Amino acid sequence: MKEQQQKEKTEPGTLYLIPCPIAEHENVWDVLPAANRTVIDSLDYFIVENVRTARRFLSKAGIARKIDELEFRELNEHTTDPREVDRMMDPILAGRSAGVISEAGVPGVADPGAWIVAQSHRHGVRVVPLVGPSSILLALMASGLNGQSFAFNGYLPVKPPERAKAIRALERRVVQERQSQLFIEAPYRNTKLLAQLLEVCAPETRLTVAADITGPEEYIRTRTIREWRKASLPEIEKRPAIFILG
Repeated sequence: MKEQQQKEKTEPGTLYLIPCPIAEHENVWDVLPAANRTVIDSLDYFIVENVRTARRFLSKAGIARKIDELEFRELNEHTTDPREVDRMMDPILAGRSAGVISEAGVPGVADPGAWIVAQSHRHGVRVVPLVGPSSILLALMASGLNGQSFAFNGYLPVKPPERAKAIRALERRVVQERQSQLFIEAPYRNTKLLAQLLEVCAPETRLTVAADITGPEEYIRTRTIREWRKASLPEIEKRPAIFILG
């Protein structure tokens, strides 16, 4: 009996991947399933990309616990020491469940939260992804481009010559593999990226521009490069956007 109780005490907790709204002004429960609330209310330990953003999200979600009673650990691009991640794992291995929260959308996809997820798998910790919005998948869904074969490429190079080379390489994959190519840019460089796409790509290549997905100013449009060159371009500077070639 004592051995069984000891085993139960050492069972690790569960790692929950908690999505949050993409557009900051959205009502949390307009875009997330109500079932997520039960999970969030059960947790007091969160591994987050940014503590301030996470606290604001949980406050808007109206969670049962007081925010000041919660424990937060930051995991982001500044986390470079694997020992920091190991320390984040310690409470989970001791039996405490945790929630991972990204800046926006789903954790672990184009997100540093993937590090703690990988560690959880190494330690045999159960990982549970909760349902929520992903700007990558929502943009692809609404693009009309190939959703059977696609690749997310993250950020393209910043310098124009290198970026042009990357764009041509992605366009070749579109033609040769019939694979949709998704990528993003820092919002303040969106306009420059769009201009170079219109300059570099072939006229019949299709391009989707998706900005402010799920927000009131949402913009999603797919045109050929030829059509984009003749159209009035959207104002996407400083707006979160996804680009897709197909």
